[in-house]
Amino acid sequence: MLNISPIPAFDDNYIWLLRQEGRDLATVVDPGDEEPVIARLAAEGLTLGAILLTHHHGDHIGGVADLLARWPQARVYGPRDRRIRLVTDSVGEGDRIAPPGLATSFQVLAVHGHTATHIAYLADHPDAAGDVAAGNAANRSPAAGGRPPSAGTGGEISGAIGASAASGTSRNSGANGAASALGEGAGALFCGDTLFAAGCGRVFDGTFDQLAASLARIAALPPDTLLYCAHEYTLANLGFAAWVEPDSPALAARRARVEAERAVGQPTVPSSLAEELATNPFLRTTVPGVRAAAEAFAGQSLSTAAQVFTALRQWKDSRYD
Repeated sequence: MLNISPIPAFDDNYIWLLRQEGRDLATVVDPGDEEPVIARLAAEGLTLGAILLTHHHGDHIGGVADLLARWPQARVYGPRDRRIRLVTDSVGEGDRIAPPGLATSFQVLAVHGHTATHIAYLADHPDAAGDVAAGNAANRSPAAGGRPPSAGTGGEISGAIGASAASGTSRNSGANGAASALGEGAGALFCGDTLFAAGCGRVFDGTFDQLAASLARIAALPPDTLLYCAHEYTLANLGFAAWVEPDSPALAARRARVEAERAVGQPTVPSSLAEELATNPFLRTTVPGVRAAAEAFAGQSLSTAAQVFTALRQWKDSRYD
């Protein structure tokens, strides 16, 4: 069983800690700061076996050098990008990796847009379907809804791949992290800054079309996939989502739950893809009301989902953030 827990860093980053139950070799995802990672591994008696990097921004890679100084044997997986030094295993679309100490393998997905070389790591349940083809995004409507995750009641902060749980749900628990369990066939996506809970990343050196395609690809994953993004932006993102769909009951319910969670210091990630399909405007670009809101901002008709996405992202960039 793969256990997943967050290590808070900076003001709003989450560094994800992965460990196989019963083993002491751990993997971390996007360690922008080495100090909280070192402290957590020491507290739990763990050794660093691998680092997974999604993109080159400093708040995601800043701790790598010092972590390697302490654990020089650790493997570092990252995109093929000369801006990221110290990578031992450069990976890209279609690659599969098996970090030391983990029984779970990961499929690498190219999810460009936030940056030109951004990647994500998909941890599959053993019973899950095979590789996710880029073209599969067209086979699942981003407008689809789903049952939102339910809030938890406290306890150990971890996630478990392969645990028995209701399909399509996640639960948040504790002040320092999130607890989640995947149903049969579910998976976990470590998506960096491509997709956030109720939002998505800005476009830096990628393009709007790239990011729209990457989000459509994520939308094609099974709806019970848990999404492990790298920032606690959910409450702010829900504010913009309410600009787009002000009369959405699903958004109102999610905001109430998120406000309660944040009031007691609970994280709001991971989220399920089902909930994102129901409440994240950037995954709902084919919904008539979302399209109409984007067209009202753009002042013109928008004929494609990519155009709707671009208008939404530019609207948030210029008027909300």
